[in-house]
Amino acid sequence: MIRILAFLAVVFALGLGLAWLADRPGEMLVTFNGYQYQVSLMVAAVAVVAVVAAVMIVWWLVKALWNSPYTISRYFRVRRRDRGYQALSTGMIAAGAGDGALARKKTKEAAKLIRSDQEPLIQLLDAQASLLEGDHEGAREKFETMLDDPEMRLLGLRGLYLEAERLGDRNAARHYAGRAAAVAPQLAWAAESTLEDLTGRGDWDGALKLVDAQKSTRQIERDAANRRRAVLLTAKAQALIDSDANAARAAALEANRLRPDFAPAAVVAAKLLFRQNDVRKGSKILEAAWKAEPHPEIAELYTHARPGDAVLDRLNRAKKLQELKKNHAESSLAVARAALDAQEFSTARREAEAAIRIDRREGAYLLLADIEEAETADQGKVRQLLSKAVRAPRDPAWVADGVVSERWAPVSPITGRLDAFEWRAPMERLGQLIDGHEDTPEAPVPAIAAPARPVQERAGTIEHTAETPGTATEEKTDDRAGEDHVTPITAAAFAQVPEDAEAVEPAQELTRLPDDPGVDPDDAADKSTRRFRLF
Repeated sequence: MIRILAFLAVVFALGLGLAWLADRPGEMLVTFNGYQYQVSLMVAAVAVVAVVAAVMIVWWLVKALWNSPYTISRYFRVRRRDRGYQALSTGMIAAGAGDGALARKKTKEAAKLIRSDQEPLIQLLDAQASLLEGDHEGAREKFETMLDDPEMRLLGLRGLYLEAERLGDRNAARHYAGRAAAVAPQLAWAAESTLEDLTGRGDWDGALKLVDAQKSTRQIERDAANRRRAVLLTAKAQALIDSDANAARAAALEANRLRPDFAPAAVVAAKLLFRQNDVRKGSKILEAAWKAEPHPEIAELYTHARPGDAVLDRLNRAKKLQELKKNHAESSLAVARAALDAQEFSTARREAEAAIRIDRREGAYLLLADIEEAETADQGKVRQLLSKAVRAPRDPAWVADGVVSERWAPVSPITGRLDAFEWRAPMERLGQLIDGHEDTPEAPVPAIAAPARPVQERAGTIEHTAETPGTATEEKTDDRAGEDHVTPITAAAFAQVPEDAEAVEPAQELTRLPDDPGVDPDDAADKSTRRFRLF
């Protein structure tokens, strides 16, 4: 647009100049070689413009002819390059689709049309074609040659990393990832693998630097970065708790500042503060963490903050925790444990039963069994509570990749993943599915209606009476005279069975021998009434 305006301005200026000359008549006299040439001023101006235009046209033609070989060669070079890029594009698409044959064909075609030093993608396509053909050794060699090119170095490290992962060589994979992370910490695959390597070796300071680099490049969000820093600082504090208490305290306090609700950080920070006789600050940290999420380690450390406290003092501190988080199973269990130590059995029993009502689980039943044994020593009741504990859901624990641990750890022992442990209940037992409602009140057993005909009921006894002619059975009007009368067993009959009743196996029918004529009905009528006990 600017060039058009400039051209119009030049044309307008020439027009104004010619108009100005036309309004002012005059003559131009030129003497050359003894001759005089006299023309008007307007004609002279037009002649000068024409001569300048002719010179410019001649110069353009001479220049075009002079540069024609270069122009022709450039045309063919551009055409060749376009064909090479078309082949490269087709090859990359074929490699992405898994067509190894077409990818190799287009690789050779692109290499003929474009030099590999001018277009690095040809090397990538060549390596991808080798991988599709199953030539992993050749692909690794091509990736290694990329390390010499600064533009292709990260691509070569990525290829070597994936090949090491495929072969299961974790050390080599972490080596290549570390080299890539040192150059470009924003690469997620390199940073994550390097972070696992650093945490596996216990290099917490190196891991913290890497997390800071990830945060500065905005590879991870701020909250995720703070969480990782809190985990790493907590692990650092645990590692230095016996060797360098001051450094451990600084790391633990910073971790608690980043994540006040992270129980391991709060426990480590409070433990270090208690060692330095700063009970008040340590208690405040534990109270804040307890409000966020109650944890048994917090309760244990809080109640035993002062080693010389009496059992009643520890009970009062447990009740203070309960006031901070009411109607929670961990609060009730903390008070129940402290009350058991103080031999306040009624308080301990009440709080343990309250914990069972809030969250029925194994630890609450075990604690209730301890209370029962300490108070009454009733072994039958203790065994009953222990059996309920076996069938109850398990207590929460630190779980990571199927591993259950009583203590928190910064990395998973299986995969080496950072911050893998979670505080949750492990896999449920199968037994609780069978007896999952044993604490619910039993529903009343409905009574079974007795038949209309008169029967004789005896607790747990079935009477089999053989009647003879002339007895009361002759008064019956139905055709079932002489039949055996069996007393039906009802729910009430079962309830009246004495506890010391002896169990009797049910009668088995005797096998009749082939030559046994059986029992004569008349002889059977003379026999006395036979009875057998069911229980």
